[in-house]
Formats: sequence, structure tokens, C-alpha cells
Amino acid sequence: MENKIVLPNYEHCILSTITSILKYYNVDTKHKSLEKLDKILEKKYRNIVFLVLDGMGEHILENISPNGYFTENKIDCVTSVYPSTTTAALTTYYSGKPPYETGWIAWSQYFREYGRALDMLSHKESYLKEDISNARMNVFEKIVNYTPIFEQIENASPNVRAFEVMPKYSDRRSRRTVTADDINEIMENVEVLCEIPGENFIMAYSDKPDGLLHKFGTDSEEAKEYVLEAEKKVKELAEKLSDDTLIIISADHGHKNIEKAYSLLEYPEIMECLYMPMALESRTVTFWVKDDMKKTFEERFNNIFKDEFLLMTKDEFLKKHFLGYGDKHPKIDEFLGNYIALSISSSIIIIETFLTEGKPVKKSTHCGLTEDEMEVPVIVINKK
Repeated sequence: MENKIVLPNYEHCILSTITSILKYYNVDTKHKSLEKLDKILEKKYRNIVFLVLDGMGEHILENISPNGYFTENKIDCVTSVYPSTTTAALTTYYSGKPPYETGWIAWSQYFREYGRALDMLSHKESYLKEDISNARMNVFEKIVNYTPIFEQIENASPNVRAFEVMPKYSDRRSRRTVTADDINEIMENVEVLCEIPGENFIMAYSDKPDGLLHKFGTDSEEAKEYVLEAEKKVKELAEKLSDDTLIIISADHGHKNIEKAYSLLEYPEIMECLYMPMALESRTVTFWVKDDMKKTFEERFNNIFKDEFLLMTKDEFLKKHFLGYGDKHPKIDEFLGNYIALSISSSIIIIETFLTEGKPVKKSTHCGLTEDEMEVPVIVINKK
């Protein structure tokens, strides 16, 4: 089956969704908002609830519940940012900026300050999973820090309280944080927060169905059960809430079942072209190639992977604005090697070294350019 390629559209993507919310709360932003959502937000609401269901892409929802509650209330389909992965996409939601501006690109990024690749969300060394909390400089506070949307909203609209609802293990991004580890806890907490007098913005994040999709695949009963349960719980909540509450539901990316997994350690002709280990993610891989072997690397890589990955130089990748537009983060050029491979198939390249094995291959994942990963629904439940 041929994979349809979808490029990130920074005029109509998940950044547009959060930009509409920021504009509603008078936050100054230079990014394009979502017109259909702007129209709805012309009315005044006491509570805005923004629920992100990790991994529930357009085609996941289409396959599981084509005529269900979420689909009935869908107002649009947008692209994710690129790479289509939680690190880049969730940070876009939390910052109101694209990866090009935040520097949050993918799971594993190389920091020259440490001479190490770091897992961006767990804050651990990528290969040995070593704790770096005692480092003499915290790169997450000094280099890839950003102002969260919760602070932006409260600064621009001081009468609004901005809350986040998130799993216990997550980094806190708001001074008003509530923890919730499953859909029931999320719904219970959102209901309580909506009862607080005055104006409230509530962003709630669920790490499912993503975790279930990784483990069991896109066609699994486990993923289906979760999406249907989430629909049911959201509908029950919406029926309880007052007319002055608007619920917006979306995702960060979709998912793609994996059919092939390559280890480049088995391709010495590729490895000899590199002067340091690859980084980013298994469907968006960056390479640091020796200057005198660039043409050789291109030929060898394309001989093996041309039908499964698009190979670009860093300059080509940035000129095509895969990471978005705006004020370029000063570390972008260091986070990227001189080549990037973008998956256009159901294949991955395992990020590993001879020091240690890479992460186990998952049934389904994301970060590539297929429509399954790149397209995301925008759902609005509006009683007015």
C-alpha cells in the first residue's frame, strides 16, 4: 500500500489551534490562528478546556469511531508540526511556538555542552540513560527554556486563571498544576476546575492512546477501547458543564504501524561515513557525516533506503521550513547534523550505538511524513 505524504502546513496546523486560544486571551502572537476556531471563540466563555489526547490522529479516530461523538463535533483537520512527535508537538502547544523557535525537535538531541545526546522529555542521557540532574549547567533551564502558555495567558489576561492537568511524572509548566493519570481522573479534575468562579483556562493532557498504540498497534482493541471510553467520558462531562464552557479536543500527532526496523550497525559502509552517533528519532534521523564522505554517504544511503526515507542536507531541510518559521532558535544548527532522513514508509532506523542497544521496536510509532502521523482532528464541543 502506497503511503500518502503530508507536509507540515504552518498556516493550518496544531500551532494554529493553540494560537487561536492565545489570541482569545489577548496574547500577542505572530503565528496564524485557526479560522474555524476563531469564529467559535468570537463568543465569550467563562471556561476554555483544551484536552490533548496523545497520538489520537485523524486516521486513528476515523478507523475507530467514524460516526462517534468526537467525529460529530469535529470542526477541522490540521497537520502536526514536524517532526510529528510528542517532543516537538507538545512543546508547540505548551509554548505557542514551532520547533524552529523552541529548539524542541525530537526525543534525543545532541548538546555539545555535555558532549552527549539527551532525551528531551525524561532529561536523561540518551544511550546509557544516566541521570544528569547534577550537571554543572542545566541545559533545559538555560538553553531550551521557553515561557509556557499558562504564564503568557495570565500575563495578558490577569483576570484568568490558567491550569494544567497532567500525569504525575510530567514536568510542571504552570504554577496551577493538577495531576491526573487516567481519563477518569482527568475528567474529574476538569469538572472541579470549571466550578471555580471567574474565568479559567484548563489544558489537560493524556498520554493515551499513544502508549497503547506504541505497545499494541493502530488496529488494536486496546487503543479502540481507550478512544471509545474517552468519547464517553468527555460526553458525560460536557453534559454536566454549564453553557459558558467550551471544550476543545485535539492531538499532537497520529501513528503508523511499523513493518521494518533497520540497525545501521549492520551497515558498516554507512557507519564509516559518520563521525559521531545519529540522533533525533527513528523516523526522523540526523547524521553527522565526514566532510570527505558526503557524496559517498548519499549514494550508499539512497541505494539502501531511497524508497523508505527522504534524505536531505540540513540546508535543504531548513530551507523547506520543516521546523516552521519565526525566530530561529540559536541551537538548531547544532541539534541537526549535516543530513536528515525523513521516513515516508512504515520503516524505522533504530537510534543506537555499539555502546548499548537502542529502544525496543514498537508496534506503532510516529515522527514521519505519512498522513497517518501528520493529520490531527480538531474537535469542539460547544453548547452555545
